[in-house]
Amino acid sequence: MLSSLRISQIYVLDQDQALDFYVGRLGLEVNTDVDLGFMRFLTVNVPGSPDRQILLEKPGPPMIDPETTEQVRDLLTKGRTGGHLFFTTDDAARSCEELRSQGVDITQELTEQAYGIDFGLRDPFGNHIRVAQMREAPAPAG
Repeated sequence: MLSSLRISQIYVLDQDQALDFYVGRLGLEVNTDVDLGFMRFLTVNVPGSPDRQILLEKPGPPMIDPETTEQVRDLLTKGRTGGHLFFTTDDAARSCEELRSQGVDITQELTEQAYGIDFGLRDPFGNHIRVAQMREAPAPAG
């Protein structure tokens, strides 16, 4: 049976711009950057967590035909492709301010949630990102 989830994928329109955002602003690190000829296989991860990667994939052949590529690019720029990432932090307020000071577009201010405190942002391509300071799970009864 399945034992782990290794790589999740989101679409980006420009992989160098994605590196600037995800590494330069969010503080992730490059895991893999390989030219496969038909595509650039580019993954990043949270520092210290190389077993959980994000593939920053440019939409296009061979996975998507040219007509569909244009549709995906259009939906992506409108924030409608379903790309979502959910990160955690030890201090949501500090993380929010640090990201804001780096010019990151905060789309939802700090919000109290049932699971903790979080805020929302978008990458330069329209992908939705949440950053949460999680609450401690309640101790089991008994």
